[in-house]
This record gives sequence, C-alpha cells and structure tokens, in this order.
Amino acid sequence: QVQLAESGGGSVQPGGSLGLSCAASGIAFSIYILGWYRQAPGKQRELVASISSSGRTNYADSAKGRFTISRDNAKSTVYLQMNSLKPEDTAVYYCNAKVQINSPGYWGQGTQVAVSS
Repeated sequence: QVQLAESGGGSVQPGGSLGLSCAASGIAFSIYILGWYRQAPGKQRELVASISSSGRTNYADSAKGRFTISRDNAKSTVYLQMNSLKPEDTAVYYCNAKVQINSPGYWGQGTQVAVSS
C-alpha cells in the first residue's frame, strides 16, 4: 500500500520560514519524480516545485529564489524549505510521487500552510 505523509505545515508571519516533509512508503522511492503542489481556497491545484530521480529541480516562478525542494532517497522523504513566505503562499500543500511525468501518481493528504500577520 502506497502512502505519502506530509508534515511541517503551520502558521507563520510574512517573511518567515517553514519546512515541509513528505515521507513515502510502498514505492521504489528513488525512481520517482517528486513534487510539491498547493491549492488555495477557490483556486486550482498548482505545481510549486519538483525534483527528478536524478535530482534535477523545477520551480514555479512564484517559488524561485524562496523555496528549495530536496530529496533523501535513504529516508524515502522529500522536503520543501520555504523562506520569505508571503500571504499568497497560504494554501494546502500536497506532495506527489510519479514514475512518469504525464502520470497522475500518488498524493498525500495535504498539510495546511497559513501566512498572515
């Protein structure tokens, strides 16, 4: 059974930082493309950052320079370090694992991030 479990969400003031983690089980983690997505109220889910099996990273324009995605294959965990957070970063953050770029893959249950003063 595949499970993706996000953790690390919470509330933070603008300019603050949060680190998210997503621990995976039931998959051959090292071969998967891993991604962090987010969905704000009333908006579609959007890609924030992804990292390939070889470690190549890709970021949404809104995340470039502020967020860092990384993976630890030994721990089957993907991370998202978020710095200089803005109110518009408020959303539920989901991790995703897929073998191919055009496959839906597996999703975690999501973790809430709220940025407000």
